[in-house]
Amino acid sequence: MREAYHAELASISAALVRIANLTGSAMGRATSALLDADLQLAESVIAAHGQVDDLHRDLEQLAIEVLARQQPVATDLRVVVTSLRMSADLERCGVLAQHVAQVARRRYPGHAVPQDLRRTVLEMGQLAQRLMAQAAEVIVTHDVEAALQLEKDDDRMDELHRMVFQHLLDERWQHGVETAVDVTLTGRYYERFADHAVSVARRVVYLTTGEHPAGPPGTPPAG
Repeated sequence: MREAYHAELASISAALVRIANLTGSAMGRATSALLDADLQLAESVIAAHGQVDDLHRDLEQLAIEVLARQQPVATDLRVVVTSLRMSADLERCGVLAQHVAQVARRRYPGHAVPQDLRRTVLEMGQLAQRLMAQAAEVIVTHDVEAALQLEKDDDRMDELHRMVFQHLLDERWQHGVETAVDVTLTGRYYERFADHAVSVARRVVYLTTGEHPAGPPGTPPAG
């Protein structure tokens, strides 16, 4: 019975890693669809989100069953409850990747991102994917230092997000209101995706140490 219980806890962790990998890949493909005006790729990202939803629901169901049957306490209870919260963060990342793909689809055959912002948006997409890969890794390793480093790495996303706004507010902007709206929304999607990846890492710190990591003012608690 005890072996089955630990196998269930391991399955929850494995599901989190699987969802993280799927959402990271989705954001990478959504970025390519956005920058290349690739309708087929955008549609594939949108359609594939159902797999993330299914994994999220399965994880929730397994966690509820573990809570009901095993009545975990102390560390094991923290594992189950924190995993549910991480799963919610990751599912939201999948939605955000889907939103980026929807922007690409909506503007096809045109490009939603003007040429002078392509490099910035490409870096945002690559960084989002990298942060999620780091989050997946710390779920596996429970490496507290790596988890805290992820939060520092997110500073670059905040910087890129500010750069997008500065570009939009520049009096030389000549791409119109519609494109400005697309770029504003897209920048926000990347910024929130990164925030959720950081949230997952912070929850791993809490899961591992039992303590909420310190963060800047306004940072939500990991638990």
